[in-house]
Amino acid sequence: SELVGYDTKMTRGVDLLTGYSKITKLGKGKIYAGGTTVAAHEVKSVQIAVIVERAKEEDEEWSTYDGWQKENLNTDRVASNRTLYVDGGYYYRVRCKHAANSDVSSSFTGGIYVE
Repeated sequence: SELVGYDTKMTRGVDLLTGYSKITKLGKGKIYAGGTTVAAHEVKSVQIAVIVERAKEEDEEWSTYDGWQKENLNTDRVASNRTLYVDGGYYYRVRCKHAANSDVSSSFTGGIYVE
C-alpha cells in the first residue's frame, strides 16, 4: 500500500509549483519514504526536507523517527527517497517541507501501519 500527500501551498508564490510526500510499505519492518518538490521554472535553489514520523495507536502525537534534506541548484525539481528498516507496531507517515527559492509549503501523508 502507498499513501501520497500533496502540499498545502501555505505561502506558495511565483517559484513553487507543487510538492508531495510519499510513503510505501514494502513489507514487514520496511518502508519507502520520501517526496518531491517541483518549481514552476528553473530556480537558484529547490529544496526538500523529509521527516518520517511514527506513533502508536494510543499516542496523541506523532514523534520524529528520521529525517534528511536535499537541495538542487539551478533546476526545477528535487526528489529524495529512502528505504528504511523500521520497528513494527507503529503507524508511520512522511511529512515534507518544500522550498523553491523563498517560497515554501509543506505536505504530509496519512499514517500506514507497519507490523
